[in-house]
Amino acid sequence: MPPTESQILSSFLLPRTPLPSIISLRQFTDMFPKSQRSNPQIPHLYRELQHARALDTDQVRRNISREVKRGEVQKCEVVRARRKAEQDEMEGVDRGEIELEEEMYGPSQEETAKKPHTLSSVLLAMEQACADIEDEITAAEREADALFEDLQSTVGDLSDLRYGKFSQPLGSGSDVRTEVLESLQGLEDTCRSAMGT
Repeated sequence: MPPTESQILSSFLLPRTPLPSIISLRQFTDMFPKSQRSNPQIPHLYRELQHARALDTDQVRRNISREVKRGEVQKCEVVRARRKAEQDEMEGVDRGEIELEEEMYGPSQEETAKKPHTLSSVLLAMEQACADIEDEITAAEREADALFEDLQSTVGDLSDLRYGKFSQPLGSGSDVRTEVLESLQGLEDTCRSAMGT
């Protein structure tokens, strides 16, 4: 079985091992000048690096999940567009030409379209309609899941803010007040779009 989109993206974009497997605290400490290796801030800096890496990895996982869902929605849209194109193509066909062609060459595959529905053809049409409805339900559920993930992400960011766990290192120069207002505005916009207002 070929690899899925999720497997491909995960293998290329996600780290295979946690930070301590790549570089230990001791190795990290050894990267500093000898005069600074005993500084008590080095373990704190290492933990902050681990935390930032974990946040980035989680964000990449969420982005992969969104991309996979978007790909599935696109597949459904392509199938629907093909069906509609086939239906439109049949509507544009002149019946007189079909009858003339049948008289000259005998009955064609179009003959089945002229016959009334049988039990099996009705069952096939109903199964197709059910599949289409299930596709639409699945797409709606995916959209709801994406909105829910956005809400969870925003609430998590606000929780980090409340407990002082910033995703940016201290002293990065960003305006915390502006970030908080933007996050709250994003949460409000997401809630309004979910409610359809």
